[in-house]
Amino acid sequence: MSRPISLPNLPNSLTILRIFFVPLMVVVLLTRQPNWPVHFESWGVLILLLAAATDLADGYFARKRREVTTLGILLDPIADKLLIAATFIPLVEMGLMPAWMAVVIIGREFIVQGLREIASVEGLVIPAGALGKTKMLLQVIAGCAVIMTANHPALRLVGVVLLWLVVVTAVASAFHYFVAFWGQIRYRVDERRRRTVVLVDRKEKPQDVLTR
Repeated sequence: MSRPISLPNLPNSLTILRIFFVPLMVVVLLTRQPNWPVHFESWGVLILLLAAATDLADGYFARKRREVTTLGILLDPIADKLLIAATFIPLVEMGLMPAWMAVVIIGREFIVQGLREIASVEGLVIPAGALGKTKMLLQVIAGCAVIMTANHPALRLVGVVLLWLVVVTAVASAFHYFVAFWGQIRYRVDERRRRTVVLVDRKEKPQDVLTR
């Protein structure tokens, strides 16, 4: 008898909703539509804020309702990276931010994700630090500010300053994560070496006794 298909829980549903916001964000920014009843940049900011709200809500409900699942753990960082890419890459195409900044910001996400994958293989969990959480908040604020510069040039300086803050925070958080990752990996390697030495010593001791 086949098992019924279970629906995603609330936190996972919010994460999936954030992924659905990704193509919507790309379409709005690249087509610069719709412009009614407000201009497209207002729609872009609204989509980004709603997506960021789902990011906060899914983590809150997952902890409160104790519904942390493997699917959620896998999907949440993917949804975040897709959202950031869907925001900053169109802004480069629109000429609103330098391409190198987008490369640094998005590249940092892939580097950290790669380190997380290596850590998970080793059975290690490296929690997100305060810098990582600050980075995500700054990314949303900077994305909203830069999107608004499309029809509000007066916000250009604010957008540039916020982008620099995002870049600095992204590099600093990546370095902090790498230090934490390297420290745990070295501890795990040293622990394996100690166990290997102990096993070798145990094997050699009986032989020494027999040869005497």
